[in-house]
Amino acid sequence: MKNHLTPFSSSHPLTRMISSSSAGTESALDSLAKRMTSDSYVVFLTGAGVSAESGVPTFRSSDGLWKKFKPEELANFNAFIKNPVLVQSWYRHRTEIVENVKPNKGHFAMAEIESKVDKFAVITQNVDNLHQRAGCEEVIELHGNIFRSYCIDCKEQFDVQLFSENGEPIICRCGGLVRPDVVWFGEMLPIDAFRLAEKHARKCDLFISVGTSGVVYPAAGLSSLAKSSGAFLAEINTEPTELSSIMDVTFQGKSGEILPELISLLES
Repeated sequence: MKNHLTPFSSSHPLTRMISSSSAGTESALDSLAKRMTSDSYVVFLTGAGVSAESGVPTFRSSDGLWKKFKPEELANFNAFIKNPVLVQSWYRHRTEIVENVKPNKGHFAMAEIESKVDKFAVITQNVDNLHQRAGCEEVIELHGNIFRSYCIDCKEQFDVQLFSENGEPIICRCGGLVRPDVVWFGEMLPIDAFRLAEKHARKCDLFISVGTSGVVYPAAGLSSLAKSSGAFLAEINTEPTELSSIMDVTFQGKSGEILPELISLLES
């Protein structure tokens, strides 16, 4: 087993024993694989760490002319109303970055797991559409999708991100401003999406948190909800998180390395 897997020991601060009899003889990944059967109900919660493995900059990364702006100054409704062209231009920049990256092995592994189990969902805090591009079908987008837009007045939705070509704001046929379909600072999560996420968290057998810091609520609360509902919790992250203490097992490393190993065990 590669050394990026956390040793399976009850004394390790990141890993809880699955059972006392399995300690020392069964790896954490083997144990997770044995719990993942064709009858399983598997839910992934994914965050920015998954997209970062594909080369998507974190939200606070900046380059070029955008260095002088803080995300909070652009990703909020008041900023959009004040200067819609500026905000639309920033999202055009971010969209162009995402268009030039590809799903990574972690994305593809989740899609493969979806094909192997009875019930499955990805609950993602990412807006980059990479899960869908990798082949995942049941994807719940808590923070929206950067490739969609909608009118702030009539709420008409557009399946593409609309950008200004002439320095003028994008206007809907009703006369309202068209904005990116993403959740901005100070906004609520889409209620239907979050209720569906809660439903999956309550009913799943396995809840796997991947690449998320566990500090952004209410999404971070889904792990506790799954735990209290009887699910087995696993975490994959490059470093300990705020959620590590409630996990049944943790893996320190990249999802693009660990999840393909899990696939191999499922197929063996």
